[in-house]
Amino acid sequence: MTPLLTTKGLSRNFGGLRAVDNVDFALMPGEIRAVIGPNGAGKTTFVSLVSGRIQPSSGMIVFDGADITSQPAYVRVRQGIAYTFQITSVFANLSAYDNVALPVQRTLSDGRSKGAVRAGVMSALDRTGLADRALMPAGQLSYGHQRLLEVAMGLALEPRLLILDEPTQGLADSEIDNFITLVREIAKNATVLLIEHNMPVVMQLADRITVFNAGKILAEGTPEAIRENAAVQEAYLGTAP
Repeated sequence: MTPLLTTKGLSRNFGGLRAVDNVDFALMPGEIRAVIGPNGAGKTTFVSLVSGRIQPSSGMIVFDGADITSQPAYVRVRQGIAYTFQITSVFANLSAYDNVALPVQRTLSDGRSKGAVRAGVMSALDRTGLADRALMPAGQLSYGHQRLLEVAMGLALEPRLLILDEPTQGLADSEIDNFITLVREIAKNATVLLIEHNMPVVMQLADRITVFNAGKILAEGTPEAIRENAAVQEAYLGTAP
């Protein structure tokens, strides 16, 4: 099977700091891949490079066989890459419904009716458990529900690759259980790249785990292999979870 996403020699420098350092990475279609590592390891910079929010200093990014290294973020969205931010970026004064409708507006030019767009918005809100809050201003949602609203905004784009950056931050335990179920459902039709510090979530969800440290990939493998990796325990886990 051909990878959906690969990076080759991907690097990003900020002054004298090399936040991402010569990373070779491959993500298979339909996979749930978790990216973990200590703070400052380069995880968010890496997915920001993949999504096009920032440009690399060197290296290449290939998505579905095409070189997208120089493409801006909005072009990558059209190709099927959706990204939720580490810090919520919802429009506080707009309703939850309107927040999700905004990224869907691009579909109108594809000939879809407003009714179809509404159905897509409500489907995304329903899948994230927010349908009953559709008319609530996003700024009045709890922080955890704002995180879920961002996921709904990503889902509404019908992505082929959904990148989630710290999605369970601020969620209650019951909401985390629902989130795990949601991601497994998403993975039936899309590939998921997940940055997450909640190790029980990572161990339950991920098909494979990539561990970053100091801008480089320290280890990759199944949850079981990562749990037992001595170098990962020393750099990040402390003790096996």
